[in-house]
Amino acid sequence: MAKESMKAREMRRAKLVEKYAAKRAKLKAEGDYVGLSLLPKNSNPIRLHNRCKLTGRPRGYIRQFGISRIQFREMASAGLIPGVKKASW
Repeated sequence: MAKESMKAREMRRAKLVEKYAAKRAKLKAEGDYVGLSLLPKNSNPIRLHNRCKLTGRPRGYIRQFGISRIQFREMASAGLIPGVKKASW
C-alpha cells in the first residue's frame, strides 16, 4: 500500500497538469522556451506517474484496467473482472 502522501502528490500534479495544459501548449507552439521554464515543474505531464487505483502501487501498472499486476491477478482469480479468466492448456 502506497503512502497517502504519495497518492496526494500525484493528485496535485495531475491538477497542475490540467490547469496549465492550454498555456503550455500555446507557449510550446510559439517556441517560447523561457516562458515554459517559468511554469511550475509539476505542470509538465512527463512528471505524472501511473498508480494503481486500489493500492497506489507505482510499478507493475496495467493501463487497460488501471490497476497493478498483483491486484489484477487477485481480481481475475476471484472472477471480478468481466471477460478475464485464468489461462489453462
